[in-house]
Amino acid sequence: MANTFGHLFRITTFGESHGGAVGVVVDGCPPQLEISAAEIQVELDRRRPGQSKITTPRKEADKCEIVSGVFEGKTLGTPIAILVWNKDTRPQDYSEMAEKYRPSHADATYDAKYGIRNWQGGGRSSARETIGRVAASAIAKKILRQSAGVEIVGYVKRIKDLEASVDSDRVTLEEVEANIVRCPEAECAQRMIELIESTRRQGDSIGGVVECVARNVPKGLGEPVFDKLEADIAKGVMSLPASKGFEIGSGFAGTTLTGSEHNDEFYIDPNGNIRTATNRSGGIQGGISNGENIIIRVAFKPTATIRKEQRTVTRSGAETILAAKGRHDPCVLPRAVPMVEAMVALVLCDHFLRHQGQCAAIAPA
Repeated sequence: MANTFGHLFRITTFGESHGGAVGVVVDGCPPQLEISAAEIQVELDRRRPGQSKITTPRKEADKCEIVSGVFEGKTLGTPIAILVWNKDTRPQDYSEMAEKYRPSHADATYDAKYGIRNWQGGGRSSARETIGRVAASAIAKKILRQSAGVEIVGYVKRIKDLEASVDSDRVTLEEVEANIVRCPEAECAQRMIELIESTRRQGDSIGGVVECVARNVPKGLGEPVFDKLEADIAKGVMSLPASKGFEIGSGFAGTTLTGSEHNDEFYIDPNGNIRTATNRSGGIQGGISNGENIIIRVAFKPTATIRKEQRTVTRSGAETILAAKGRHDPCVLPRAVPMVEAMVALVLCDHFLRHQGQCAAIAPA
């Protein structure tokens, strides 16, 4: 179903932006993994609203509750349900949008598909749905970290025309979290913050690019045809609200090179391992991880809901004007960082478990 993602490590998210609660059911988590609500909360605190002056002013603690699948601090191997209650809801702010479609939002398309929609904050089309993904990713990250030493770090690479120069092989979580825009280059981060604040004062919004690196990913993850690793990562991150583009490795810039310029030549490192001298492939070749860092980029559009007046139509087909109310991020990028990390972690964890199962099935007795 459309609300479920993954094969062996499988998540189903539920809830609406201004409904009673949001959350996730995680199925396929191995038993006896030590996990706590406090560990999950660390990830949720990075994506919650109201965390800085450049995000939505909606105030939500996003305190999570584990309601099943964990006993005495360890996973049971049964479905894990994680719940977050909505507290700071203001559905009245969206009453005008019950009839008026927001330009470039999901309002009109939801009506076209279902003939009914929750107009309070966008319902399921709201980024609040991603709480479930981020909560589940805390579990996925721990499986990957404990089993293979995988480290996943996302950061803001570009906002509008301001682009940071970041060494993806060395950037740290501490550098990313050192400022409210989550750009590890301090000088560029300050200019990004000023641009977001200026845009917010004008009642407008801006977009940009999140880059994400996954280190120490084992070789052999992914399938060679329909479930290529980069294809599944692309599907995961492109399912995030406001996502508009995906690149891996050299991305579109690689189209300007010749094969001899673009190919990653092999060599044997001092430990006898097969490596590539460059990483334009972005850590994946033929749909399968090659042991190098996986580097992806995700483009996010400007937030659709803005305070500036725009032409639109009503559900009944009358032309009108909308200056949207409500509380919205003037730029989704800072809060999108943990969301991108989450989808990368969920895909890698799923493929890691699939690979382990496949290898176990053919291992000699």
